[in-house]
Amino acid sequence: MTGPAEVRCMLMRGGTSKGAYFLAEDLPADPAARDELLLRVMGSPDERQIDGLGGAHPLTSKVAVVSPSADPDADVDYLFLQVVVDRPEVSDRQNCGNILAGIGPFAVERGLVPAGEKETSVRIRMVNSGDRATATFPTPDGRVDYAGDAEISGVPGTAAPVVIEFPPGEGKLLPTGKVRDVIDGVPVTCVDNGMPTVLIEATSLGVTGYEAPKDLEEDLALADRLRAIRLEAGRLMGLGDVSDTTVPKLTLLARPRDGGAVTTRTFIPVRCHTSIGVLGAAGVAAGLRIEGGVGADLAELDGGGDRVRVEHPTGFMDIESSLIKGSDGLPVARRTAVVRTARKIFDGTVFPRSAETAPIPPHPHGGQR
Repeated sequence: MTGPAEVRCMLMRGGTSKGAYFLAEDLPADPAARDELLLRVMGSPDERQIDGLGGAHPLTSKVAVVSPSADPDADVDYLFLQVVVDRPEVSDRQNCGNILAGIGPFAVERGLVPAGEKETSVRIRMVNSGDRATATFPTPDGRVDYAGDAEISGVPGTAAPVVIEFPPGEGKLLPTGKVRDVIDGVPVTCVDNGMPTVLIEATSLGVTGYEAPKDLEEDLALADRLRAIRLEAGRLMGLGDVSDTTVPKLTLLARPRDGGAVTTRTFIPVRCHTSIGVLGAAGVAAGLRIEGGVGADLAELDGGGDRVRVEHPTGFMDIESSLIKGSDGLPVARRTAVVRTARKIFDGTVFPRSAETAPIPPHPHGGQR
């Protein structure tokens, strides 16, 4: 396959991730051709991604594809693509709440949504799942302002706040229909509050949950247990065979150490996240409020408010989360919101490496679903 020799691109930090943002019209319409091009743009497969934009880690090998939405309840469509670092694979089987933080500003920068005089709200349809979000951010004098005093863990300095509100999803918060399941002898709670997530008490796997991510990644016995749990959880959650996908995420829970509600260690799916994804944290926050769920006994929640502070290896993330009881008696999400930040790093043209020197990827999961 061959693609364009150069592509308009904006590199942005969204939350604690970094990715390449594109208008859909600037990429090939055919999913296979698009993904082959993105592998060359990002520099995969190569564990250093030395010949592309990727940063040699799943958190910095991400792509957003944005277009005007035909949905009357959305302004733009956002397709998230995870470009695997060391294999010629591109996956569209998950959302990314961190990259989501940059979608509203990008839409204004590209003229898809007009800017307000003080702030702008952009209604976003997440193509991967069909879920929606509304991002609100400052646009003084009709221009996106990235400077501000909002601080998030895992990002140095401060930036303008991007408030992201998630309406209640149409899917089940408990996709297995149970508050708890037992997989490979381990109690788990499977939740989906925008991201399929499996909650596991760390001590049930013989670890504390306070280990450094690198130490957990190097625990081969733990990796084998997690893989077995993830495969079975994927089946129970209706995701089918997840052996070649990045969902569901697995989050180990432990009692909080720094004033939060709970301590987390999240796997994506093999690498241990140095922080936690927005939608993964939304799943944790909701899961902690489920009576009888894994983690409910560990959590230290403020009984009077919706805010849940989720601790992670490099700090914390605050999630506004509340639940109500559904018609079937099971809990459903009522409100989920988070404050993130984003920043434009560069806007210009990226030159993909030559197609003649790049491997052609298998394409089992490409395309918009």
